[in-house]
Amino acid sequence: MLPDEPHFLLRLAVDEVDLLAAQRLRYAVFVAELGGDGPLVDHAARLERDEFDPHFDHLVLVDPARSAAALDHVVGVYRLLPGDRAAAIGRFYSEGEYDLSPLWRSGRRLLELGRSCVHRDYRGGTAMYHLWNGLADYVLSRSIEVLFGVASFHGTDIDALRMPLAFLHHFHLAPEDMRVRVLPAHFQTMDLVPKDAVDRRAALVATPALIKAYLRLGGHVGEGAFVDRAFNTTDVFLLMDTARMSQKHRGYYTRRQELRREHAG
Repeated sequence: MLPDEPHFLLRLAVDEVDLLAAQRLRYAVFVAELGGDGPLVDHAARLERDEFDPHFDHLVLVDPARSAAALDHVVGVYRLLPGDRAAAIGRFYSEGEYDLSPLWRSGRRLLELGRSCVHRDYRGGTAMYHLWNGLADYVLSRSIEVLFGVASFHGTDIDALRMPLAFLHHFHLAPEDMRVRVLPAHFQTMDLVPKDAVDRRAALVATPALIKAYLRLGGHVGEGAFVDRAFNTTDVFLLMDTARMSQKHRGYYTRRQELRREHAG
């Protein structure tokens, strides 16, 4: 953690330098730290990228004290794909793992989230808080109703993950009308421990912080896990319906919307 909190800038990526810096950060986290890989990963240039990058908005957290010329200035990133843009290109990224028919049928305003990460030197500070505030503004400005995306457990040993996966399945499964499922050819059940045998404490300890944060906001999971051997992860589908958020967290979004209107006026 940094000794002094830097003065961050938060924006959508404005040029190729911002995008390359975001991909460099993603490489450091998803490839160097977590052992991931992919067909378009550039190991020589240390860039984690894929064919969807040109279609997403990239919310980047910038530390102005770091070098843009060295692609070192982006210290946090969120990748965002609104539903209308997904419709134009024919699919969401996560449709490579999950059947999103319930979401498409809903007719709601959708937003896919992905590739969320923070530079290791900035974890434990306010970096993620700034990113979440930026995400809230993005959601409000576009009247997004449903946020979703794939989140990951490190590793592909299902037996080692049976307790947290069973906890998600038994206590946080999405409502049936919005419950997406892993594609049949890749379906890995999360019903691995009987409900009355789930150790909630052990499950939460083993659950990544980002997944727990979405659960606190009232998020749910889809049915089944996807074992992503290329990225060395076990993926779960996270879904947050803003209409079903707890009053506490919906109030947070409402207050931000009121502040936006005051500034606009």
